[in-house]
Amino acid sequence: MSRRYALSLPNMLTYGRIAAVPMVGACIFIGGAPFRWAALGIFALAAITDFFDGYLARAWAQQSPLGRMLDSIADKVLVAACLLMLAWDNTITGWSVWAAFVILLREVLVSGLREFLAELRVSVPATQLAKYKTTAQMISLGFLLVGPAGEAVLPGNVMIGLTLLWISALLTIYTGYDYLRAGLRHVFEDPEG
Repeated sequence: MSRRYALSLPNMLTYGRIAAVPMVGACIFIGGAPFRWAALGIFALAAITDFFDGYLARAWAQQSPLGRMLDSIADKVLVAACLLMLAWDNTITGWSVWAAFVILLREVLVSGLREFLAELRVSVPATQLAKYKTTAQMISLGFLLVGPAGEAVLPGNVMIGLTLLWISALLTIYTGYDYLRAGLRHVFEDPEG
């Protein structure tokens, strides 16, 4: 089934999101206002594909294990790369690095937990609050990617991004705890029972 849909449009959108990661990173690495705006544009297109790949896969009945796996990887790699590059170029500094740290830590923990639970054939669907967290996280990254270049258009641009990053981190802690609590029931289950 996965091979049949390997080149489907939903999976091609996911591949595009993965390909966007080094492009966004390169724009931040090069720096300067034009490249910061380019980073935002590439990131925005990648974030939009996150909605459409899943929507189209469901609408066209083209869901596959490959698509589900790559979708999860693409999201996490995109967010992690952006956070790391933004910390590297000092857009995220001081205490705000802790917000980025919390987000990265949760992504690793939830991924590991989901992988473990998948072996037990236990599904952990995303909650509505987790979707809000993802939305706040993506918007905050948009503000931060354009960074200082955005200050000319919207004064306080970086501060808005950092505030949303902290909101995302707080939601991350709460939703991560929810996932952990649900998963730990299966981790500590008595194999005899």
